Amino acid sequence: MHRFFIGTLQAGIAVAFLLGLFGQLMVVPTTAADEVDRFPPYAPFAVPYTAVAIAVIACVQVGLVALGMLLTMVERDAIFTPRAFRWVDIIIGAAVVATLLALGVTVHLGLAEIPSPDDGMDVVGALGAATVCTAVGAAFAMLVVVMRSLLRKATELRTEMAEVI
Repeated sequence: MHRFFIGTLQAGIAVAFLLGLFGQLMVVPTTAADEVDRFPPYAPFAVPYTAVAIAVIACVQVGLVALGMLLTMVERDAIFTPRAFRWVDIIIGAAVVATLLALGVTVHLGLAEIPSPDDGMDVVGALGAATVCTAVGAAFAMLVVVMRSLLRKATELRTEMAEVI
């Protein structure tokens, strides 16, 4: 892979990581506080949902760091080594944790009696968004599991070719 392309991807990962940090520190808590100011009955839900949102962003950041490490391994032509599996497993773990958090929010929104200023439509919208996040997270985790098996096969083939040569 071309060095410029790898560098561009690594810069994009760094920017995404920093944007996530900004979201964790500023956007999520401020948005939660604004929602409570707009509709005070949301107050009991502000802290738990804020904590879950920050945790999900942290999962994404963990995945971004692991992806950055995999890109570094590609740059050094060391991607077909057992160390790569550790980073792929970290990505899978982070995706599973984020998906489980989204599933928890989905279940809570579906079962809890949450007051709403708009006849429940904002809760229905949040439920829809949480459901989509759960489905996308599960699909992403399964995709990475499949890609991990492809990496394993490619690593085995490369090892066999190295023995032949």
